[in-house]
Formats: sequence, structure tokens, C-alpha cells
Amino acid sequence: MNMLVATLGILLALLIVGIALYLLTARRYQSSESVANSYDDWTNDGILEFYWGEHIHLGHYGSLPRKKDFLKAKEDFVHEMVRWGGLDKLPPETTVLDVGCGIGGSSRILARDYGFAVTGVTISPQQVRRAQELTPPGLNVRFQVDDALALSFPDASFDAVWSIEAGPHMPDKAQFATELLRVLKPGGILVVADWNQRDDRQIPLNFWEKPVMRQLLDQWSHPAFSSIEGFSELLEATGLVAGEVTTADWTAETLPSWLDSIWQGIIRPAGIFRFGLSGLIKSLREVPTFLLMRLAFGTGLCRFGMFRAVRIDVAAREVVQSSSIDRAVVHS
Repeated sequence: MNMLVATLGILLALLIVGIALYLLTARRYQSSESVANSYDDWTNDGILEFYWGEHIHLGHYGSLPRKKDFLKAKEDFVHEMVRWGGLDKLPPETTVLDVGCGIGGSSRILARDYGFAVTGVTISPQQVRRAQELTPPGLNVRFQVDDALALSFPDASFDAVWSIEAGPHMPDKAQFATELLRVLKPGGILVVADWNQRDDRQIPLNFWEKPVMRQLLDQWSHPAFSSIEGFSELLEATGLVAGEVTTADWTAETLPSWLDSIWQGIIRPAGIFRFGLSGLIKSLREVPTFLLMRLAFGTGLCRFGMFRAVRIDVAAREVVQSSSIDRAVVHS
């Protein structure tokens, strides 16, 4: 009996220590530099790439989710997003800006399989380095360090703008929306995929959702999540969108990714030998966040939002508005 009590005491102490370390080592958002540092670290140690491959985003498992290889699901996500956004109707040599390109997985598919001329940007210098290393010669894609809230490109530079899961790192969502559309040519297509919070203007977060959301923000350098409705409104508020923003909820299609992320560590034990004890500790440290993400997306606290918008032709709009004013003056 004493042995059992002692064992339970040790396990409880270890649990308390583990929780304390998890909370104390959180990667809280402080500035764009804290985001860059986090991705630099993840890129340099190679653990994330080993388990997640070239795509640091969720996978697509079908509208009726089915079992699928984790890495294949990520590639499928890119093709599904291309089709959903209508980019598959665009001709080769279409210029595309990939905002938050990671180590370039999506950029390479867009260039290789669709013939697009792709520019990938990320806040992380180490991600740019690794993206360049992974890109074969002759592929029409380049990478550079850039800030998504102050892109270095002139207005109307690209035929299409593409972004996957970058929005949660942006402290100013309105500025993010403006920059995405600013660099888009008139008639160009914007396609965004993002982690979103439930619209708390309609249903406020309850007593357990608030601490869960706090950890989802703090653990991976997120200042805030938008809601699908809120970010759509921000895009339309720029005055640069022709018509309405099209949205979709891909929570069901992407939900298996969270538990699959944990499963990779079990079915691929080679990672333990490759990265050693420190790598194992780093990997285990992420498990609570994966579980919290699965909880949040599975209960409706979070949603996986898809956004599509077409950049308005401002000059044409001004001509139409001027003509309308002239007609109004004549009729008066």
C-alpha cells in the first residue's frame, strides 16, 4: 500500500512538473520577431519537417473524411484549395504570391503542377534558406523574407495571392487583409485558408473555452484568431473586393490532422534515434497543444476557414461611379 501511494505521488509530481514546464516554456507572441524566432528554431532542429514533411499545414481528408496517409493529405490539401479557389482555371505563367510559405511545399506544387510563377514569402530567414535547399533547379519559384503586414511589393503585382494558416500570427488582421489585396492585380484572385475562432460576437467564449484559447494562442506565437465572419468583413471593408467574399468551413475535412500529427511520432520511431532524447522531449512537448487543437476544432470553438475574393478594378469602379453621378445630375 505504501509503495502504491509513493508511486502515485511520484506520478502526480511529474504531472505537475510537466504542466508547469509546458506553461512556462510557452512561445507567447511578442512581436513579428518572436514568430520568426519560433519558425527559425523549428526549421533548424528539423523535427517538424521530419514528421510533417514539406507542408507545415493541415491535410485534407475528403468532405467525408477517410483514412489517408498524413503527408499525402497535406499535398491533397493544396490541390483541393487550388480547385476551390478556381486557380486551376488560370494559365501557366500566372504570377502567384504565397504569403507565409513555410519551407515552400505549396509554392513548389503551384509551380510544378500548374506552371505558375511563384514567389514565396515568410518572416523566417531559416525557412527561406530551407525552402531554397528543397527547390530543384529550373522550377519557377523564388523565396524571400518579408513581412505580411508590410509587403515589399508594389500595388497590383500578382495575378493571384495565396496564404495558408498565416493569419493567426498577424496582430493586425485589418492590415493583413489590406496587404493581401493591395498587391493583387485588378481581377486577380485571393485564396486564403486559416485557423479561425468561433465568432464570439454571436456566442461568447465560456468558462473552459477561454483558458483553452489562451493556450492555443500562447503555445505557437499567435496574437489572436479571427472568426470566419470577422475576417470576411475585414476583406470587404478594404473596398478592394469585387462583390462578396466567398467562404467555406473545412473543419471536417482537416480535423483528422491533429491526432495524425501525434500518431506520426508512434509509427515513425526513427525520429527518436535521429533526434535523440532532446528531440523526443521537444516532440512530446507539442502533444498537449495538438490535443487542445483537436478539442477546439472538434467542439466548434475553432473552425477551419476558407476565403476567396476577387480584386476590384478601382479605375473601372470610379468610372462607373462618375457615370452614375452624371446621370443623377442630368435627371435632377
